[in-house]
Amino acid sequence: MEEDAGVVVATERYGSSESWKYSVKDGLMERRRDGGEGGATGNSVVGVFKSVFLPQGYPESVSGDYLQYQFWDTVQAFSSSLSGTLATQASLKGVGVGNQEATVAAATVTWLLRDGTGMLGRILFAWRKGSKLDSEAKKWRLFADFLNDVAMFMEISAPYFPACFTFIVCTAGIFKSVVGVAGGATRAALTVHQARRDNMADISAKDGSQETLVNLAGLLISLVLIPLVTDNPVLTLGLFFLFTVLHLFANYKAVRSVVMETFNEARLSIVWGQHLRDKRILSPPEANRREPVFLEFGKTVPIKLGVKLHEVVRSREELRLASKGNDTPYLLGVRDGCVRVCLRAEASVRDEIRAMCEAVWLSSASSPPASGEHEAPKQQSHWETVHEGHKLMDATFDPFLKGVEAAGWDVKRTLLDWDEWRVEWKTKSS
Repeated sequence: MEEDAGVVVATERYGSSESWKYSVKDGLMERRRDGGEGGATGNSVVGVFKSVFLPQGYPESVSGDYLQYQFWDTVQAFSSSLSGTLATQASLKGVGVGNQEATVAAATVTWLLRDGTGMLGRILFAWRKGSKLDSEAKKWRLFADFLNDVAMFMEISAPYFPACFTFIVCTAGIFKSVVGVAGGATRAALTVHQARRDNMADISAKDGSQETLVNLAGLLISLVLIPLVTDNPVLTLGLFFLFTVLHLFANYKAVRSVVMETFNEARLSIVWGQHLRDKRILSPPEANRREPVFLEFGKTVPIKLGVKLHEVVRSREELRLASKGNDTPYLLGVRDGCVRVCLRAEASVRDEIRAMCEAVWLSSASSPPASGEHEAPKQQSHWETVHEGHKLMDATFDPFLKGVEAAGWDVKRTLLDWDEWRVEWKTKSS
């Protein structure tokens, strides 16, 4: 039977960006863009740009905050590129470029010392803080960019202190090595968050393309800036501070735009604290807006997860008190002004979240009293507080966990900063 002309027999789409229809006319199939062929040239230009600079399947293949983050990340990369040009010019001038009295050997030694100290700084920082970069990616991302600006300012000012030039550039090299580790690692952590189709490599590659395009634009503008700022320290510093303000502002907006659905200590503390106050469960966007993005030093009662047993209890009696009325695969207590939690090997992600919630409550309950209040000095009082925490968790944790899952939180994995110690303890009943 002959089909009528114009009958649609099939449709196809490319993500959410294009849709096409197949219709039959005179026995042959014709392919047409859904909505007509108008604007094909403009659409093709946009399509080429998206295929070059955005991950395949955008926007479905990435997190909802991807575009906003990438916009601010592009702004900060552009301003950092211009600041880096000013810093590089100052460094070259400091090692003797353009100075007939400078020797190649002296310049080479200075450069090697700078690179060598930077390599050592990179190793030491990765050793001391590597495990923190996943759980506090936003904070370390912002800190890295701030430290990068400090390092560039040191490089710009170094030529004006010739007696200390080598020391200053070596210190700046250490700072930049920290920036390289923290910036690269936190970018990888954010890529894990953005990848929604196991497409981390594609997102990283397209991020590199975006950054290359931005650096190319910065290079072209730098060709105009360099003749203007040469031998003009006032203009150099003025432009540097202008680019630095833009750089820091863009970085702040970038990390603020990230909405992570996994719990780290800060986000879990915010959601858990709100639930204890009014039984309300905060959604991921609400909690991320409240999450601090600046590094905090000197917490009143810090929390350490996955510690050795003797950091929690130091006698059989303390072990009995710590495990009394507690059937969960973790023990916790306050020792030396710090809430410490040790974990059994068989503990699940659910147990880790519960242990962290109880530790947050215990940290708050163990905070020093306000001025004029009396302290509770006895050790027995401390274990009574721990037992109160067990009872609170038994009554509230299950509804809380169901609520956060319904609110859109990912409870199958966490970004809590657990150390690797796992403990098997014996109680009187066992």
